[in-house]
Amino acid sequence: RKQASEYSTSSSDDEFEFKPSLTHKTKRALRRRRKLEKETKQLIKQEELKRLHKAQAVQRQLEELEERQRALEISGVELERELRGEADSGTKDETQMLHEWFELVLEKNKLMRYESELLIIAQELELEDHQSRLEQKLREKMAIDESLKNEMDLNEEEEI
Repeated sequence: RKQASEYSTSSSDDEFEFKPSLTHKTKRALRRRRKLEKETKQLIKQEELKRLHKAQAVQRQLEELEERQRALEISGVELERELRGEADSGTKDETQMLHEWFELVLEKNKLMRYESELLIIAQELELEDHQSRLEQKLREKMAIDESLKNEMDLNEEEEI
């Protein structure tokens, strides 16, 4: 009898033992969702930091570029004075001075193109940052239950 009672179990008992309860499934799904949200936030933060570092590097390069442009400008002004005969040119002949002046102009143009590229990169970073903030705002709006949203919330979500 004892052995028989140990081996005889009802099928309903097995169902409760092996199938997790609905609340357990819900808790597990919530944990997964929270974990996913946390990972998403970390990724967003990392991307934000990358953009920040890149923006700082661009800013430093722009500052260095400005210094180089100032130095070129000073050299160009001095060279133009020498060409006009307003300053002592020493042993330089006019052909050599013209050659130096054209090199300065080419260098200045090169620096201006580089500055334009840096400004485009900076603008791109600003746009990426704006897009990231809009995506985050949209995620927050979409996380709210539809039944709790009023018309203004729905319009704002649609606008984003």
